[in-house]
Amino acid sequence: MTQVLLATRNAKKLGELRRILVAEGIAGVQVLGLSDVDEFEEAPETEPTFEGNALAKARDAAAATGLPAIADDSGLAVDALNGMPGVLSARWSGRHGDDVANLELLLGQLGDVPDERRGGGFVCAAALVLPGGEETVVRGDWRGVIVREPRGANGFGYDPVFVPEGGSRTSAELDAAEKDGLSHRGRALRALLPRLRALAEG
Repeated sequence: MTQVLLATRNAKKLGELRRILVAEGIAGVQVLGLSDVDEFEEAPETEPTFEGNALAKARDAAAATGLPAIADDSGLAVDALNGMPGVLSARWSGRHGDDVANLELLLGQLGDVPDERRGGGFVCAAALVLPGGEETVVRGDWRGVIVREPRGANGFGYDPVFVPEGGSRTSAELDAAEKDGLSHRGRALRALLPRLRALAEG
């Protein structure tokens, strides 16, 4: 069994990668989270791109643990805000991880924006770094529109105000399996599957 570290403490992210591996029939990989390994100093996310942040986190994790490490950085890019909040999505309101404050600020900033100009998309960059130094970086995009009122109790972050293209429900109204098949993170993680399958097969 090959152990791979997903550099997160977010149980939903861990669950998503584990479900994707099962769905793809990759049985030889055990996914660990940061709570499963000894603590190490994690560098702050200071890169200007999703890819840069994901790669920095994966490099730190691989170097500290000696395990193949995956890290992601994701956020919401809103067309009317010139691609912001972008890499600042988790701390858009000034407090990291305050989903309610971030949502309220975003909706306030888009208050006067007409429906036809409320396009945007979730972006996820995922990096896989092997202890030997090999690096793979991939990206997943999920386009849609930003609605005016939060809906749904699933998901986290900006999910309650994001309706995917061609859909009528917000990301927070989708069940886990539906979201895995559509989401930016699901797309990015699936792009890593050839490398993970190779690791599983030794």
